Amino acid sequence: MDDPKYARRVLWLVLGLSLFNYIDRQVLYAVFPLIKADLRLSDAQLGFLASSFMIVYMCFAPFVGYFGDRVRRPLIIGVSAIFWSIATLFSGVVKNYGQLIATRSAVGIGEAGYGTACPSFLAEWFPQEKRARIMALYALGIPLGSAIGYLLGGYLGQHFGWRNAFFIVAVPGMFLGVATLFLRETPEKLKRSEHIDFRGYAALFKNRTFLLICLAQSIGTFSVGGMSAWMPSYFVRAFDISVGKAGLLFGAVTVLAGITGNFAGGWAADWLHKRTKRSYFIVGYLSFFLSIPFGAAAILTNDLHTSLVMMFFAEFFIFAYSGPYHAAIVEVVPVTMRSMAFALDIFLIHALGDAISPFLLGVVSDSAGLPVALFLAMIYLVFGGFVSIAAGEAYKKDFHAA
Repeated sequence: MDDPKYARRVLWLVLGLSLFNYIDRQVLYAVFPLIKADLRLSDAQLGFLASSFMIVYMCFAPFVGYFGDRVRRPLIIGVSAIFWSIATLFSGVVKNYGQLIATRSAVGIGEAGYGTACPSFLAEWFPQEKRARIMALYALGIPLGSAIGYLLGGYLGQHFGWRNAFFIVAVPGMFLGVATLFLRETPEKLKRSEHIDFRGYAALFKNRTFLLICLAQSIGTFSVGGMSAWMPSYFVRAFDISVGKAGLLFGAVTVLAGITGNFAGGWAADWLHKRTKRSYFIVGYLSFFLSIPFGAAAILTNDLHTSLVMMFFAEFFIFAYSGPYHAAIVEVVPVTMRSMAFALDIFLIHALGDAISPFLLGVVSDSAGLPVALFLAMIYLVFGGFVSIAAGEAYKKDFHAA
């Protein structure tokens, strides 16, 4: 915060890491149809590939969070990026389903270290009045990285095979990880040298606002995780298009909606923050409620172009809460326990979200069809809106906001 030039340097490097964090994660979904045919898997087995990653990711996060409050966070972030990139590389050399589960689970270990330490590290380089926007930029890695993952995965998978898709996307993350090792810790963190006793983290479970933020995010993550895993396959099945075209279309919609939605949510929250301290939560519940009708319409229509337009608006609104809720966590949690706070956030949103949704949607798809599974995932978002309202009320009472 005391060095704007250095803060911008940190921002650009973190944005690069965030991008490849999601490219390496989402490329799997673009090549689902190719893996399904090659390894002869069911939809439930495909879904569990995504779920196994999330299970390891969320379980490893609290372990890293403990050390993230004690060790230089750039060291944790850099080593994590190198680790997940190597695991992605090995995903291309597997011989069977069990080995693929193992390598995707290893990706989860690396990305848990990054996701736990990085948000608070980045936010602390900027003043509070800019943090929703900065966190929105950080969250751009989700749609932009996902979109590139779909685009590259679909194109490379179709033209060079799904194994080569993993090989190619793994390399940049290694170089970015090495560069991150040399970053400085934030001034805010260096001023607070005391360490929280492990029992002191119990305070997080008494922080109603924090827990409600996590619960709201878990609902959004359930639906978005399910859509991310299955929408390319839905386009292939419902509209009889190729894997490459499905990845291209869904990737393009995701990146456009993600960029505009994240920017809109972050800027709206910072603008509204001058008028009410509950701005993060107002943007949050509007994000959930406004996304539902568009998401449902994307599944109910029989026209590909209409489905793409509706999916754009659904993703635009659901991405809008990312920046504000990351900023809210930084605001309501002390600096000495923010890494663990984000670790617990990761655990909860994925345990209740996309650790189970790809598999559950796969099970529903096997029995009732993929459109039914995706429609239910869209409707589930209504609960996220009500939880976001409750989070705003808890914030008002517990933090005396206007």
